[in-house]
Amino acid sequence: MNTCLEKLAAVRPSERQLNWQALEFYAFIHYGMNSFTDREWGDGTESLAQFNPRHLDTDQWCRAIKDAGMRAVILTAKHHDGFCLFDTAHTDHNVMYTPYGKDIVAQLAASCEKYGLALGIYLSPWDRHDARYGSGAAYDDYFCAQLTELMTNYGPLFCLWFDGACGEGPNGKVQVYDWERYYALIRRLQPEAVISIMGPDVRWCGNEAGHCRESEWSVVPAVMTDRAAIAAASQQADDASFRVRVPEDAADIGSREALVGYTDFVWYPAEVDVSVRPGWFYHAAEDDKQRSLDNLIEIYLQSVGGNATFLLNIPPHFDGYIHENDVKRLQELGHWIQTSFSENLLKDAAITRCDDGETPCFVAETSLPVSPRFLELQEDIAQGQHMEAFTLLYLQDGQWNEALRGTVVGYKRICRIPAGIESNAWKLRVDACRADVFLQTFALY
Repeated sequence: MNTCLEKLAAVRPSERQLNWQALEFYAFIHYGMNSFTDREWGDGTESLAQFNPRHLDTDQWCRAIKDAGMRAVILTAKHHDGFCLFDTAHTDHNVMYTPYGKDIVAQLAASCEKYGLALGIYLSPWDRHDARYGSGAAYDDYFCAQLTELMTNYGPLFCLWFDGACGEGPNGKVQVYDWERYYALIRRLQPEAVISIMGPDVRWCGNEAGHCRESEWSVVPAVMTDRAAIAAASQQADDASFRVRVPEDAADIGSREALVGYTDFVWYPAEVDVSVRPGWFYHAAEDDKQRSLDNLIEIYLQSVGGNATFLLNIPPHFDGYIHENDVKRLQELGHWIQTSFSENLLKDAAITRCDDGETPCFVAETSLPVSPRFLELQEDIAQGQHMEAFTLLYLQDGQWNEALRGTVVGYKRICRIPAGIESNAWKLRVDACRADVFLQTFALY
């Protein structure tokens, strides 16, 4: 093996990255002042008197999230308007000073514990309300004080999620964020939490349209963690077209060809984030504009089934509950996931490794012929991401025939199998790999 391949094959995830990837599919909750003003980005001048949900029910949120097959939820504890959904000692611009007057982060934390969901927090560094924004260290002190409250008052967090938005505050100034200070604080107070998007642990897929790469590598050039580049590609204005835009470049970020000339590599896996509706916050005009079930299924297969995770936004109604149309779509998606992957047809099969020369091969034999719809593969990514290409074959009349071809695997790969194929012998041939293959799952559904 050449030196470059050895270096790529040796890159490993952290324990926190392994735990995060195993969540696979989780919810984003955008809720706040924008839910009442019918906006996506508030400007920080909104009156606290506007915030007064009549039927806020975080248990209902969690039931809907569980019904969809999700395992965690991330809440916008503070969006760009600076309004805080938690009891903070560092600003009066928070939910405790509204007619509602209750800590919503605390309520969601209790509901997550009740329903067995992991909790994550979005805290926008951009603050269009607070006068300290743009002042340098004084604002960083404020931001870190709020991070500390969130990381010490609400139990364990699986994620701190930051986007790249950075604009002017009420004083017309722009803050230069002290990311290294934020990271150090998170590592000290919540060492098991991943730092996502504007952070070193989880990479944004590059769009909000649900578009996924055909080959999603977790091992990428270290320069991809550059915060300035991430911020430049992030949404910088309240522009609805950004949510459907797919960049034309960067389709290949991890192949051997794409990595020529790089010498430093990191484990930086991808997250795919989309909203179940056109907007990220609730808008009554979108009550009948949910993504179709077929569209959500395709995003699920391409994200969770393509070595990424799926972060699906569900914006609660301003009165504090998830709309019935959204609940219905989530239930439909959860039912599809459960029924599609409930029975592994190879559960009792004998699976043997029988390499063909230097080509790794795995053969599964069942007692009776099976006609599967999906192939599911997993590498033991604690050993790295090694598989670059594979072929699934099936035995018919004494001959091995090709069912499908695929590229990278990593944590999980799900592929549709053409209809009408039936066999009691299936072969996975690894056509290209960077090092020995550590196959963890070979399943047919």
